[in-house]
Amino acid sequence: MWGICLAPPTPTPALSAKVTEVYLKSLTLRGFKSFASATTLKFEPGICVVVGPNGSGKSNVVDALAWVMGEQGAKTLRGGKMEDVIFAGAGGRKPLGRAEVTLTIDNSDGALDIDYTEVSVTRRMFRDGASEYEINGSKARLMDIQELLSDSGIGREMHVIVGQGRLSQILESRPEERRAFIEEAAGVLKHRRRKEKAQRKLVSMQANLDRLTDLTGELRRQLKPLARQAEAARRAATVQADLREARLRLAGYELTQLQEKLGSAEEQTAMLLAQVEEVTTQLDVATEIHTNLEAELAVAAPAADAAQQLWFDLSSLVERISATKRIADDRVGSFQETPYAGQDPDQLERRAQRAAAEYQELATHVEIAAERLDNMRDEVAIRQEAADQADREHLAQVRALADRREGIVRLLAQEESQRAQVTALEEEITRHDELVAETLTRLQEAEAQHQELGETLARLTLDTEPLRETHVRADAEAKAAEQRLEQVRSQQQNLERHVSRLESRIETLRATVPVTHGALSDSLTKASGVTHEFTPLAQHITIRPTAPAGVDGALALALGALSEAVTGTTRLDATTRNALATIPESVPRTAVILPGTGGIWHLDADLPADAAWLIDHIDVDADYAATVSRLLADVVWAETLDSACAIVDADARLKAVTPTGVLVGDGWFIAGRGTRGAVEITAQIATAQAELADAHADLNQLAGTFAGAKQAAEDARIRAAGATSALQEQETRVAELTRDLKRLESQVTANRKEYERTTGHAMQAATRLAELQHKLADTTDRLARVEEDTDLEEPTTQARDAAAQALAQVKAMELEAQLALRTAEERAESVRGKSTNLFRQAEQERQAKARHEQAMARRRAQAALARVVADAARDLLARATDATERATSDRDAAITRRNQVQTRLATAKDQVTALRTQQTRLTDNAHNMEIARSQAQVRMEEAQTKLVEQLGVPVTDIMRDYTPGPEFDLKHEKARLKQAEKDLSSLGKVNPLALEEYKALEERYEFLSTQLDDVEQARKDLTDVIEDVDAKILQLFTDAWLDVQAEFPKVFATLFPGGEGRLVLTEPGSMLTTGIEVEARPPGKKVKRLSLLSGGEKSLTALAMLVAIFRARPSPFYVMDEVEAALDDVNLRRLIALFVELRKDSQLIVITHQKPTMDVANVLYGVTMRGDGITRVISQRMTPGDLANPPAPQSSQS
Repeated sequence: MWGICLAPPTPTPALSAKVTEVYLKSLTLRGFKSFASATTLKFEPGICVVVGPNGSGKSNVVDALAWVMGEQGAKTLRGGKMEDVIFAGAGGRKPLGRAEVTLTIDNSDGALDIDYTEVSVTRRMFRDGASEYEINGSKARLMDIQELLSDSGIGREMHVIVGQGRLSQILESRPEERRAFIEEAAGVLKHRRRKEKAQRKLVSMQANLDRLTDLTGELRRQLKPLARQAEAARRAATVQADLREARLRLAGYELTQLQEKLGSAEEQTAMLLAQVEEVTTQLDVATEIHTNLEAELAVAAPAADAAQQLWFDLSSLVERISATKRIADDRVGSFQETPYAGQDPDQLERRAQRAAAEYQELATHVEIAAERLDNMRDEVAIRQEAADQADREHLAQVRALADRREGIVRLLAQEESQRAQVTALEEEITRHDELVAETLTRLQEAEAQHQELGETLARLTLDTEPLRETHVRADAEAKAAEQRLEQVRSQQQNLERHVSRLESRIETLRATVPVTHGALSDSLTKASGVTHEFTPLAQHITIRPTAPAGVDGALALALGALSEAVTGTTRLDATTRNALATIPESVPRTAVILPGTGGIWHLDADLPADAAWLIDHIDVDADYAATVSRLLADVVWAETLDSACAIVDADARLKAVTPTGVLVGDGWFIAGRGTRGAVEITAQIATAQAELADAHADLNQLAGTFAGAKQAAEDARIRAAGATSALQEQETRVAELTRDLKRLESQVTANRKEYERTTGHAMQAATRLAELQHKLADTTDRLARVEEDTDLEEPTTQARDAAAQALAQVKAMELEAQLALRTAEERAESVRGKSTNLFRQAEQERQAKARHEQAMARRRAQAALARVVADAARDLLARATDATERATSDRDAAITRRNQVQTRLATAKDQVTALRTQQTRLTDNAHNMEIARSQAQVRMEEAQTKLVEQLGVPVTDIMRDYTPGPEFDLKHEKARLKQAEKDLSSLGKVNPLALEEYKALEERYEFLSTQLDDVEQARKDLTDVIEDVDAKILQLFTDAWLDVQAEFPKVFATLFPGGEGRLVLTEPGSMLTTGIEVEARPPGKKVKRLSLLSGGEKSLTALAMLVAIFRARPSPFYVMDEVEAALDDVNLRRLIALFVELRKDSQLIVITHQKPTMDVANVLYGVTMRGDGITRVISQRMTPGDLANPPAPQSSQS
């Protein structure tokens, strides 16, 4: 929502009574840019101000005014193309299909040259680019609208519309462009259009004038020759009679020749049609054979594929069985019975039992020594008790005496302290006992877990060895299978390379086969009209497989030039002989072998044992066997040159050829190597194809083996991977248990240390408790003595010393018993450890022996299983091999059958193709011959028609009267015709109607001369019109220039008080083409160059020029689009004063944001745009009806 609150406007002076009645009355926009809905702006005379926020569509009102008045520049309308003026859609509104603007002008005073007091101009544009113009609802042209408005000083420059950026364009434009503004205001535009129209007519009239001049000149040149032609026409009649006679005789000859050619064409057409019918019958038979063979192949091919697949599967199975057999044999061969290499567990157990018995004996000695030590310890205890008692008695007496002296109070305090310490130690001992019990429980649990884990680890360690053996065996079998696979793959690759080399050799040999018969075939076919197809002779000759090496070269040498011969299917009939007589010299020489009757034969002669007839080493197709036999009937194959010479010497009729390429005859020989011919190359191709077939067979044979080896290798890899995975899993488990066992060992050690530490603390606490209890008893005794004895004597040491001496003797005896016990215990412990180790070693050896026996049993079972598998594989391999051989035989038979059918099918297909090609050629030839016959018929008819038209004599009369007889001489008649034509030519071009033509031509010449005079007069009149228009333009522009020149300094002084400005002509001597320069010097500055002015000064200077034009040549209305945006308040007030002055004579529509401009408005229009992108307009009249009193303060809200 946009709103504006207007303050009370400044008083507006009353308008002069000179206000023009012509003004813009309304503007209606439909679908133009942002005006989606029909919007009508009703204008009033005076100043109409349009306000609104940026982007609301104010300038679109200016664009609509320019567009409806004929603006054609899309950039002027701030767009890229003219279709951009159509509403493109916004918010929820869809794009529209057309834009329409209607401008209504009040023409009450008749300023516009139209008989209406109100003029509506409408322009409409559609999405497809179509435009329509209307004046008061009637269809009109753009030119009509421009001429209508030009009388009011509105032209294509649109100087009355000053849009955004137009001021800078005015100053930056060239002088000639500034001239256009004054011309437009002066109303020169329609005169310039009249001048341009007259100039265009003058240009087109010049073309007509040139044409008339050329025509009259041409007619003038034709009159004299035409007079001479009339004279020549009279002399030509006699020559033409003789010429007609000669032409009739030659026409009779020509018709006779055409009839003969037509008859020949009809005869050849009938012959070709008969050949087409014969070939069509052969083609039907060949097609039926081809169809039957295709059906036979449809049965044979799947059977061959099935046999091939069965053979492939069996070959693969054989290879897999072979691999299984090799693995089983390897396992059987690798098994060996190995005895246990460790110690005998029974012997170790017996040694352990002997050590155990010895330990029992020593244990008895230990018990005796321990019993003696116990007795001595009892004695020592007694003696110690006695000594202690004596010592205590003595000490008690001494202390009692001392205590008596010191007093009883200290003893009581000491007793109480000792009792408290005893109580605390008892509690501490209780805690230590609980901790010792807890620690002992953890130690026992850890030891139990350690023992259990150790047993599990030992069991897993024992189970690892079979897995390791399986892994090693599976890995070895996988490597062997891979080696076998690589061996088969290498053989396969070698065969593939051999196949590739053979295929390349065959292609190379085929590319080197010379082909020279194409030109001869085409020439004979063209000459005779009968298709002649040739194939190389080499394709009909096959070297026998039993033939010795070198036969191919010897055959080519024996045939000589005929080795490059071709074979034909036709006889040397009359048609072929006639065609041979017309062969061009450009056709290469070609030998042709024709079909013959009979089989292979040779001369009757005796040959040595090491010689043979050359023709016995080859096979020739039956059609050409007799002909080739005649060529080779006297040629003998000799193994050596001496043998060849001997054969020729023995029989001069014979020729002998050797493997080294020497041909010997009677009195001559041929030696050396020449270029390989077609026969030799074809033989090499056949040899290479045989090798290729063998290679393909070997490759197919190897394919099954490769598949089996690949499957066996894959199975071996899977087994090896499984064994490796199982071993790794087992080793991982063993490693984990080992780590857990070490962890438990550490835990047991830590628990044992903790138990020992807590036990030690408990023992220390018990010791301290015993000491404290002893001290407490002593203190209690001392206290009792102090209380009982009142009279004490000095104590003696006799009893204590006697007890101490007796204790020393007993302790010496105890020490001896301890030494004896320790010696016995050490010996017993040594023997007990030996016994334990022997028992443990015996158990370990027994377990190891059991594992060895289990492993051997397992190996024996595996070896037995391997033997069974090997035997089964051997039997299965034999059966599979037999099945493979049978499958091979069946496959070869099926493939042979399929190949035979394919060969027959290919032959039938080739025959069908050849027959179809021959049928097509014969049909084409028959068609061509039919065309030739038709052409001959047409030529005959055309000749008849032409002769009738030219000579005017019926064809029957010509054939009756002018058919050439025996005495007809063609040369004489042609010479007669030539002489008559020469005589007629010497007369020149004869026109029998020359007199009539001469008269008509003379009349036409007189008419064109009159027309030429009229055109020249019209051209002079147009030139006068152009001169008058130039004079009018000169007068209008000069008057307008003088007025604008006079007004500009005044307006400039108004806008720049104290400044100077003027307009200067660039070419004062040429008022029709001169430009206009602007000189401006604002106050306080000495510069006159426009580029040195500030932005505001440039705008004011441009406005000064426009206002000067407006004042010199007022227009009904002016549109100003934010022209005062760059002006400060002072300059803005000056410009507003000019606006107020201009509205006396014209209507002003001002787009502005300036409040002072709004203050002088007669009508205020508010333009706004909501979020939907559509422009809306509201209006507020600012002055009442007489436009004299200022309006009361109002507000507009939209």
